[in-house]
Amino acid sequence: MGWMMAGMLTQLPLPLLPAGAAEIAPGVGLVTGDGGGGLVSVHGLATFAWDAGDEAGRRLAAVQLVRLRAVGQAQAAAAFGVDPVTVWRWDQALAAGGVAGLVPSRRGPKGASKLTPQLVEQIAGLDAAGATLAEIAAATGVSTFSVRNALGRVAARGRSAAAAAASVGLDGGDGDERAGAVVAVLPDPVSRDGERALARWGLLGEGAVPVFTAGARYPLAGLLLALPALEDTGLLAAARQVYGRLRDGFYGLTAMLLTLVFLALAGEPRAEGATRVPPAALGRVLGLDRAPEVKTIRRKLGELAAAGQAAGLVMALARHHAAARPDALGLLYVDGHARVYYGTRTVQKTHVARLKFPAPATMETWVTGQDGDPVFMVVAEPSDSLAGELRRLLPDLRRIVGQGRRVTVCFDRGGWSPALFAEILAAGFDLLTWRKGPAPDLPAELFTAVSCTDDRGRAHDYDLAEATVELAISEGPRKGQTVTLRQVTRLVPARAGATRQIHTLTSRTDLTAGEVCWRMSSRWREENYFRYARTRFALDALDCYAAGPDDPDRMVPNPARKTAAARIRAAEQAVTAAEAARDAALLQLRSPAPGQAAYLSNQVINALHAPVDDAWRELDDADQAAAAIPARVPLGTLAPDMVRLDAEVKQITHAIRMAAYNAETLLARALAGHYARASDEAYALIREALTVSGDIHPGPGQLLIRLDPLTAPRRTQALAALCDQLTQAESRYPGTDLVLRYKVKSHPSPA
Repeated sequence: MGWMMAGMLTQLPLPLLPAGAAEIAPGVGLVTGDGGGGLVSVHGLATFAWDAGDEAGRRLAAVQLVRLRAVGQAQAAAAFGVDPVTVWRWDQALAAGGVAGLVPSRRGPKGASKLTPQLVEQIAGLDAAGATLAEIAAATGVSTFSVRNALGRVAARGRSAAAAAASVGLDGGDGDERAGAVVAVLPDPVSRDGERALARWGLLGEGAVPVFTAGARYPLAGLLLALPALEDTGLLAAARQVYGRLRDGFYGLTAMLLTLVFLALAGEPRAEGATRVPPAALGRVLGLDRAPEVKTIRRKLGELAAAGQAAGLVMALARHHAAARPDALGLLYVDGHARVYYGTRTVQKTHVARLKFPAPATMETWVTGQDGDPVFMVVAEPSDSLAGELRRLLPDLRRIVGQGRRVTVCFDRGGWSPALFAEILAAGFDLLTWRKGPAPDLPAELFTAVSCTDDRGRAHDYDLAEATVELAISEGPRKGQTVTLRQVTRLVPARAGATRQIHTLTSRTDLTAGEVCWRMSSRWREENYFRYARTRFALDALDCYAAGPDDPDRMVPNPARKTAAARIRAAEQAVTAAEAARDAALLQLRSPAPGQAAYLSNQVINALHAPVDDAWRELDDADQAAAAIPARVPLGTLAPDMVRLDAEVKQITHAIRMAAYNAETLLARALAGHYARASDEAYALIREALTVSGDIHPGPGQLLIRLDPLTAPRRTQALAALCDQLTQAESRYPGTDLVLRYKVKSHPSPA
């Protein structure tokens, strides 16, 4: 029996190989992918893997297999398609320089190019004069290959001669100082294999530094237009202040934020949108060999969310917005937004105004400036009203606008609460809102015609009247007190030629009645932002599928109260019907038909009153039962499986998309005076410009972006004016000292 056990212990493991694997040695298999990636399996376990283009990872796998004695040197060489001597050299390089020693060295000439701009210009002149390639080479002291290269007649690596012939000059006839310089169309990016290998072992530090390759016709080059405006939003600075940095890796914090902003501006704001944008195309505008893909984006967002500082990021953005555009925060619009949930989890229901019925949703409270630009947002507490959220937001609003500044908070009827009005005024704010509930109409003779012009130059005509109202406070520490407000009433036409009155309340006495009216009506600018952001920036997208249990002790409205109220209404209707039936019967008995005698007795009267008495008893029972039911009960007694959707990732993506929207808005407003239809088509033009192709040419201390013309000459001219403004800003590409310069190629002539 002992010899059997010894034999079992010395038996070799089963040679398990994954499907499609080529056997290198017993139990060792190699699976190669279509793009050049691979995976080595040792006795059924995935041991080594590398991505397409990761030559250092591939070489490391071959050397480690030999070092582990899983295969021989000759077997490894045969499997990886090299000579045994090459495997030995890889082993020596790993021993001498670590993983970095396995990174392939750059092929080709190591020195500076002889083709200086002056020499290229001389070669172009000799070629135009009719000199041959040999004559030009002899006159300039370079080879004929260099002459062909300077003239754009050499095919780039991996590209056809036709593609090389499509190489273009940077000046395009517009007088640029680098006239005659030639760049290839879509050249290969700078290899970053070494940095990726270092990042894999945690040796790179905070992300790869952007490195740009001069080239023409780069897709998505127009996204670089957003960088000066993005700098004005303060997103990168705020994120650096709040998060510091990400863990060591190839993609740092700046690269990830730029990726998400560029995706949003390109029309793919969700992480899944990266599957519809070529990673190489987006990588070129990031200064990398390729952009991060969905898995990496989600992992990095999860890392940011784990820090728990999403609210701090939103606050930092809001404070930067207030410092950069203080005039836009003289009036703040506040409103709630329901983000509808369509999943299978049990989520708190709330009324969704645009759907006109309750649905599972997460409530958010948004604050925008007087132009409708988003400034701040918080995830609202479930079941809380806008009045409650406003009360909770007052300290945050004070931190945003600064101490001592008196701004106006504008909101709709959802925030109606005289107690809240008193708190807003006590906190040093003014208020502007609609009046809610029944209010006495003003006499018609008090109304006068008023004309005014808004902040966008549009004229408005109103029929207005003014009054002063006192509202009683029925709750809170100020219960029994009153708050005095100014009321501006507008007379508007109603159905069938009638009129109705709409009342606006404010604490501002310095505004004219007309300005009060159009300021209140301009609250729809915030609604317009919600609609645009839902369409273009995935405002309601579920960016994270995580969820946590809701607080079981949270007090929620008791649904039994609704049932009790329905019973009371039914009992009241029964009382009304019973009394009507009794009165009709009494009237008939007291006024008999001709020829009949009136007959009333106690028995008859008691019989007629009996249904009424029963109905009243039912109503009393219903009232007593309703009074015994608590208005609120713990959530755990009603829905113990209720969950809350993750808020950290959503707030982070909200902050990024707010910055993207504000950057797009800044570019759109910069078209004023340069585009006749800017009021109607500014955003459409900017969306086209952000996705247009163009040339990128890095130079000493600067980065020149020359965009291809747009779909119409008038749009191209407007884009040229915008590029002049952006160049004057002298912004730098994030993470570098390269000053951004912008130009637009001339629109092709009809000829």
